[in-house]
Amino acid sequence: MPAMNDPHPPELAERVLREQVAAVHANAPAAYLADFLTAQSLGIGLFVATWRWQVLLWMALHLTLTLRRAYRRYRRSPDAAAHPEYWARFNARNVLLRSCVWGLAPWLCVPPGRNLGLWVMVIVMMMGGCAGGALSLAVLKRNIPRFIVPSMASLTLALAWRGDNTHLFLATGCLLYMCVMIMFALQHHRLLTAALTMRFEKEALAEQLSHQIAATQRASEEKTRFLAAASHDLRQPLHAIALFGAVIEKKLKGTQEWDHAVRLMDAVGTLGDSLDILLDISRLDAGEVAPQIRPVELNPLFLALNNVFVAQAADRDLQLRLRATPCWVLSDPQLLQRLLSNLVDNALKYTSRGGVVVAARARGSLVWIDVCDTGIGIADEHLGRIFDEFYQIGNPGRDRAKGLGIGLSIVQRLSRLLAHPLQVRSRLHRGSRFRLVLPAVMASGVVPLAACPGAALPLPRRVLLIDDEAAIRQAVTGLLQAHGVTIDAVAGEAEAEAVLARAGRGSSPVDVLLCDVRLADGADGLAAAQRLRSRHGPGLQVLLITGETAPQRQQQMLDSGLQVLLKPVAADRLLQALASLTTHDATHARMRA
Repeated sequence: MPAMNDPHPPELAERVLREQVAAVHANAPAAYLADFLTAQSLGIGLFVATWRWQVLLWMALHLTLTLRRAYRRYRRSPDAAAHPEYWARFNARNVLLRSCVWGLAPWLCVPPGRNLGLWVMVIVMMMGGCAGGALSLAVLKRNIPRFIVPSMASLTLALAWRGDNTHLFLATGCLLYMCVMIMFALQHHRLLTAALTMRFEKEALAEQLSHQIAATQRASEEKTRFLAAASHDLRQPLHAIALFGAVIEKKLKGTQEWDHAVRLMDAVGTLGDSLDILLDISRLDAGEVAPQIRPVELNPLFLALNNVFVAQAADRDLQLRLRATPCWVLSDPQLLQRLLSNLVDNALKYTSRGGVVVAARARGSLVWIDVCDTGIGIADEHLGRIFDEFYQIGNPGRDRAKGLGIGLSIVQRLSRLLAHPLQVRSRLHRGSRFRLVLPAVMASGVVPLAACPGAALPLPRRVLLIDDEAAIRQAVTGLLQAHGVTIDAVAGEAEAEAVLARAGRGSSPVDVLLCDVRLADGADGLAAAQRLRSRHGPGLQVLLITGETAPQRQQQMLDSGLQVLLKPVAADRLLQALASLTTHDATHARMRA
């Protein structure tokens, strides 16, 4: 059994061996070709110089070995990767055979006598082949002695067999070269093996890390589901406790024990608030909250926040200001109110003098909502942790009046859920500013008229409606006709073009083009309205109606400069918008006159 802390367990060693065998056989075609060209070049040179039939015999032996192309057996084997040890031995046998054939060259190809030039040719070619083979075959350690020793040892013996000093000197050089090449090849093998081992160890560590991350995520999800279920289960007995406590409090009123009952009910209320917070954060972590994104007017939202926190601010002698704003944003109104409530509540808790200001400002296609306070501020070293659960600054005694330390954690989760980036700036002892960045959305852009819906409005004389839904055309037609407006209702751009052309030739031109942004078959109502207006003159007023809430689409409508109403549109709101366009058109006509 392998040791528990074995740095190279059997499975890792097998993976390394498998990769080494694959690398050797991947290099085999190029290695075989280089070996074949080297041998045949040497053989042709020796045959031309000596005309010995033994040279042809050696060339034939080498050619036969090359034509075997043993590496093809590995590639054609369907389970080659499953048996790396077998293929490593198979490759080692072929390497040994090639080296032995090379070792025959000095014995068969060089004739007896003093042929120093031929010997130099043989030595150079065999040393070069040995160096090239050592580089390509050193991936497998067992190949190193099998390839280098037979060929170079045979060359060394052949030179020493000649007996004279020159050949003995050359034999000594070949022997030293063989030793150096073996050491170099072994060093190269160690580097390659270390690189492969490190690679597989990193892959194994990455896999273990992914498993650990998955396990951590599962544990977090299970914890979140447990908290959600536990919160639900605990609310029932807590509800019973509260009811019984209320009965006891009423019966003990006027007695000495009544104060204890009041404190008991305060504790029950605190426990209920804590469970509510835990339930909220667990539902957010469990992904059970799905935002319903739609256009939201900020003024009513700010008014609701003021109603909730004005008494709390007054009790602490603080000023709470929520500035009126014309801005509309794309968000979930309930989740956005909860997010801002937590920010305002947190600001009031950590402000002892001064106050809190909530303001919204339009910045291009965005709206910034700032919650600013004159509280204790946040030191730089704490900014990175203020969104952690149960982390509170300046509350070592865990004063319950300052909350549980979960409010800002919920704020961060809600901002991520709604895709509203949250920015924080703070100066110690000077206060903090939390900025929420939201996508802006166009409101109707219509200033309500002083007249009431039932009063006579300066409506256009003739309106052209483009809407692909028959029910909408019928409803708008009935509404406008009841108010004395002539209306042509069509389904598409081509029909609208025909109506405008006829109206232009007659005595009753179209005053306002009322167009739905999304038409049948994916047609773009905005583009259609712009084309019709460009062909029939800027005097044609355009009012778009849309249910689109995507920020990019809203930005396109904003850039067009046309007025837009967001669905659903109330009757009085539509009439006011048409009246506003009529008044706008009349004003421009007087200015031109």
